[in-house]
Amino acid sequence: MAVPGRTDPGSVLPPKPPAPPTPPTAPEAVADPGALGLAAFAMTTFVLSWFNAGLINESVAGVVLPLALFYGGIVQLLAGMWEFRRGNTFAATAFASFGAFWLAYWGFAHLVVPQLLHTPQLYQATGLFLLAWTIFTAYMTIAALRTTGAVLAVFVVLTLTFLLLTIGAFARSDGWTKAGGWLGLVTAVIAWYASFATVTNGTFRRTVLPVWPLSGPAAPLGPTPPTGPPPPAGPTPPAGGSVPPAGPSDPGYGQARGFPDRPGE
Repeated sequence: MAVPGRTDPGSVLPPKPPAPPTPPTAPEAVADPGALGLAAFAMTTFVLSWFNAGLINESVAGVVLPLALFYGGIVQLLAGMWEFRRGNTFAATAFASFGAFWLAYWGFAHLVVPQLLHTPQLYQATGLFLLAWTIFTAYMTIAALRTTGAVLAVFVVLTLTFLLLTIGAFARSDGWTKAGGWLGLVTAVIAWYASFATVTNGTFRRTVLPVWPLSGPAAPLGPTPPTGPPPPAGPTPPAGGSVPPAGPSDPGYGQARGFPDRPGE
């Protein structure tokens, strides 16, 4: 008979084995915002450049402002914030800055132009505004040498566009401004192509339209890779021999994007 308070040796269960370690969870996937940012920039630049090139009557120039506020401004700024989330320093800086450019343009048209209208100071204010953006775009062009040929072409032509518009504003020259407007149209077309290529290649998960990745040694644009043991290998292909669709973690996936996640992709 068992004695109260004592344990029967035959009833003791063996200790449970330790639970296996919980595998690390994969980071939440974020869709590529590059196509959206490029499209927002391209459309707003396209519409404004029609007026700069003198192709349409200035009496309807107000059509630019809603695009500048919502699509070129807010949407492109959001694309820049998502690029920060993806760890892409170049694209985040470009989209956030040019989103702010279009917001500033909207504010310039509403706050500065009415005060300086029909005065020589309006040309000086416009020239100074454009000069600052010429400088920013010029040094971003240097950084674009480590992205893709499509993105580099956008920044090269955009720098020239800002430069011609700056000269036109300071010199009060319609000729320089119209030349800048024509280059602005070229910039918009190239940016639209880069957006088209990015969204198409990402949807098809292969390179349908080339963006010409640029290569060469450079420091990573994103965060420094963590030190420690290598990560586990990726999933094994199914028995049929087919390979899973490429995703953001696939080494070749970045070459189909307009803004590669790392330099040299």
